Amino acid sequence: CLFFKRIVISLLYMNNQNLIIYQFNPLYQILKELEQDLNFKIIESLNEKSLNNQIEKLNNYLIITKKKILNVEYQFVFEHLPIKIFKLIEKLNIEFLKKQFSVQSEFIINDYKINLNSREISSHNTKLKLTEKEVNTIIYLSKIKKAVSIDELQTKVWSYQSNIETHTVETHIYRLRKKIYKIFKDENFIISKKNGYQIK
Repeated sequence: CLFFKRIVISLLYMNNQNLIIYQFNPLYQILKELEQDLNFKIIESLNEKSLNNQIEKLNNYLIITKKKILNVEYQFVFEHLPIKIFKLIEKLNIEFLKKQFSVQSEFIINDYKINLNSREISSHNTKLKLTEKEVNTIIYLSKIKKAVSIDELQTKVWSYQSNIETHTVETHIYRLRKKIYKIFKDENFIISKKNGYQIK
């Protein structure tokens, strides 16, 4: 559903996002049906042992529970029910963002630093303000380490379906490259290739 995709905050596409639903099967069933339209992998945990096993295997996770679990990090406790699904997804994305910021607020990409809190890219004391999607795009490209197709950027960064017109992504990339060149005189920060875009 395009509505849900529009409300999803896309910073979290940078790493696989795992949403663990702990002893809350009705919510698991609802989110599992929407999984392909969200930026989360939906996982159900029925008991403490399975929860601990899942946590050990995952790097980027958030636990949804009805009651606070002792000695477990990164959990979102339902205190007020019912809640509208779009509001829930918004809250979950915010929780993932908080987790991301607490783990790492600055990325180093070649000669550049990106501050996630201020959404600025800097190099040699020169700074440039970026939009959220520009930050998302740069970090995603830098982590993939290969040319990324427009379809993949649509899905992972913009949360669009593949049948959406590609010119939106291409326009964003074009404007971003132009901004980078204007401030840093760098024509090769984002490289355009036959099969997509790349940051080396």
